[in-house]
Amino acid sequence: MSTPPRRIAVVAAETEPAQQALKELCTRYSCVPPERADLIVSLGGDGFMLETLHRFLPTGRPIYGMHRGSVGFLMNAYSPDGLYERIAGAQPVVLHPLEMIAENEHGSPHQALAFNEVSLLRETRQAAKLRVSVDGVVRLEELMADGILVATPVGSTAYNLSAHGPIIPLGAGVLALTPISAFRPRRWRGALLPHLARVRIDAIETDKRPVSAVADFTEVRDVVSVQVSENRDIAMTLLFDHDFNLEERVLKEQFAS
Repeated sequence: MSTPPRRIAVVAAETEPAQQALKELCTRYSCVPPERADLIVSLGGDGFMLETLHRFLPTGRPIYGMHRGSVGFLMNAYSPDGLYERIAGAQPVVLHPLEMIAENEHGSPHQALAFNEVSLLRETRQAAKLRVSVDGVVRLEELMADGILVATPVGSTAYNLSAHGPIIPLGAGVLALTPISAFRPRRWRGALLPHLARVRIDAIETDKRPVSAVADFTEVRDVVSVQVSENRDIAMTLLFDHDFNLEERVLKEQFAS
């Protein structure tokens, strides 16, 4: 951003470090309520950043996060000094969420958005049995696994990475389709899909293999089918310090030991 915003709102997680930072910033700077702000400062970890993104999605206001939580991949380092200058020099990253449409066993559709990933997970001791289609073509007739997920580039370093999925550089224009503890076929490690691909996952034998679907932190139980696609009509902007921007973090993560 070329000039500092005139009105800044600060939101914080309930943890003590985040609440202390909230008091410190609003003592030093002129904080306003979120509905009057030009920009939102989010204090916490990655989980709270996701909450902030969803909370302010209708407003489209840019968000500048500072790390006061457990995991801070989406956050800048915390410092109360030079906040306006840091924001003015920050680099914007535009995020388009995944849209999930999940149908449960009663035929009811549920819609939710995800900036990290949409995941399908088994609900019981038995592995889920899933059919995977991409753009109307069945690509995997039967996957037996703990589940499967579709991740954005930003989300590729989160649950997707823990499930041994690939890290995706920002701007690569692809999504990760990653199995979670695949039992059959054992050697299938997932796929990289064009970001405009439309993924459909059908749950098989749901009477004894119930499946839930999760979009970030929105869960739908007992689903029979889930459709996932990128929603290009929705965009949120995150701001990152120039010396350690998100693209650099994603690249650095690929060389982490």
